[in-house]
Amino acid sequence: MASHNHEMLEKIKRELYTPVVGDILDQMGYYHQFLPQAVRPLREEMKLAGFAMPVLMIDVYEEQKKPFGFLTEALDELQEDEIYLASGGAMRCAYWGELLTATAKKRKAAGAVINGWHRDTPQVLGQDWPVFSRGCYAQDSSVRTQVTDYRCTIEVGDVRVEPGDLIFGDIDGVLVIPKGCMAEVISRALEKASGEKVVRSAIENGMSATEAFKTFGIL
Repeated sequence: MASHNHEMLEKIKRELYTPVVGDILDQMGYYHQFLPQAVRPLREEMKLAGFAMPVLMIDVYEEQKKPFGFLTEALDELQEDEIYLASGGAMRCAYWGELLTATAKKRKAAGAVINGWHRDTPQVLGQDWPVFSRGCYAQDSSVRTQVTDYRCTIEVGDVRVEPGDLIFGDIDGVLVIPKGCMAEVISRALEKASGEKVVRSAIENGMSATEAFKTFGIL
């Protein structure tokens, strides 16, 4: 099963893109599946696909008896093909950095999605591993935030994320595919992506946009 899942994730990254998947989610009645627009890849070419390990952040305002909360435990429980998805708090500091990247990459996680800031940008980029965030900010987290729970249900913007949901991200955004409809969404998205190639070819060969939509029902 793990091998099958990995092959599926590679196929998603190779053949799909978030707009077409988002279109299918809309068609199925899932209208609020994109994370906030500010969450972006550190490099334009970065893509990720994997299973959510949600991480809940909270604000703190002084030195803690347990610095960083359950951060190290969350990192050490990351599994192959999972995505570390952190959100919560007022985003007063960086939630991700060099050593967290090294740990997650060593554990064969699929990437990190941070609804907040990262730091150590050159060191993170040098590890050639996908990280998405709102941007860079060097402020340390130890006296400002901590992980209060992980592998728990969280909300990121308008999106409810449960452990095991499929996370897919590219230059156009990051979306969440509920695990209960994952297979159908991917199947229909692959079909639509193939159809869009046909429509583009027809347009490039002279068909009008109106006629193309009338003929193929895709735009």
